[in-house]
Amino acid sequence: MTVKYPVAKPSLAGNELAYVSDAINEGWISSHGAYVPRLEQDFAAYNGMRHGVACASGTAALALALRALGIGPGDEVLVPEFTMIACAWAVTHVGATPVFVDCGADLNIDVSAVEDKITASTKVIMPVHIYGRQCDMDEIMRIAFDYNLRVVEDSAEAHGIRPVADIACFSFDATKIMTAGEGGICLTDDPRLAGQLAHLHSWAYSRDLRFLHKKLGFNFRMTNMQAAVALAQLERLDEMLRQRAEIERRYDEGLAGTPGLTLMPPRDVLWTYDLRASRMPQLREFLAEDGIETRPFFQPMSRQPPYFDQEWPALNAARFATDGLLLPTYVGMAVSEQEHIIGRIREFYRAG
Repeated sequence: MTVKYPVAKPSLAGNELAYVSDAINEGWISSHGAYVPRLEQDFAAYNGMRHGVACASGTAALALALRALGIGPGDEVLVPEFTMIACAWAVTHVGATPVFVDCGADLNIDVSAVEDKITASTKVIMPVHIYGRQCDMDEIMRIAFDYNLRVVEDSAEAHGIRPVADIACFSFDATKIMTAGEGGICLTDDPRLAGQLAHLHSWAYSRDLRFLHKKLGFNFRMTNMQAAVALAQLERLDEMLRQRAEIERRYDEGLAGTPGLTLMPPRDVLWTYDLRASRMPQLREFLAEDGIETRPFFQPMSRQPPYFDQEWPALNAARFATDGLLLPTYVGMAVSEQEHIIGRIREFYRAG
């Protein structure tokens, strides 16, 4: 089956090629080069934060953030049930224990359930802005203050939402709102945390002897070529967000009132268009025959083999995972392409 309408693809219509060519021509293709600090400074400024530390991926950014906060064995981190497994993996990779909190109707972490999960071992809350919907950060930050916890904000799907946490982590994966192919970044207002992030992500070299390492570090650096792509994407981010908002509007209007579909709450920024669909597997097969790629929702963390909990079927996250579907969402999608996708979905339900 040929994919005519991918669920996601990058838009590389700006200075991406020029900046990468410049990095290659200058010979700076590793983590050293002018584009890395430029991206760190400019992306932090765009998000109203003081410091940025670019790294190898969004997953790496989460693990790096937790290590910079001193999280390790014996500690617990509150993680959403409904999210990409990378969030839980980051906790496990630093030796801590993920404790899962179910989602609400907007798919985000249910803030009303957070306090019941807090124990003496809890150190961090990790909210995730699912599919571009902002979590209730005011309430999360209040809870964190009351219990003296830190907050690591997973903004992998939420470029354009201004972060407020101790550390905010973004992904630049090829499917994300802005991309470097791979890559990620940590943002913080705390200069000491920024220094620790930068120290840990580059082998934790000592200041006085280059090959003496006093603690476990990572090789989580971003290359100058990746940073060149990301910087070009950042220059176009506002326009890409506007185009994505138009995609959301057209899907909302075109699919409203379709029997068998449940539209989801509005998004603060559109990463990917999500909805709930009766007979979801059959709809996916029907669309795939026409080259329309789709993806199901995330599965609950408690269903994942490394974190399996036999109570998972009772979760809200499990209910949403049963019929949730992601539709093609990418900058550059023609109106006619989107109208075709909408028409095929409506045709499926008209046929019964």
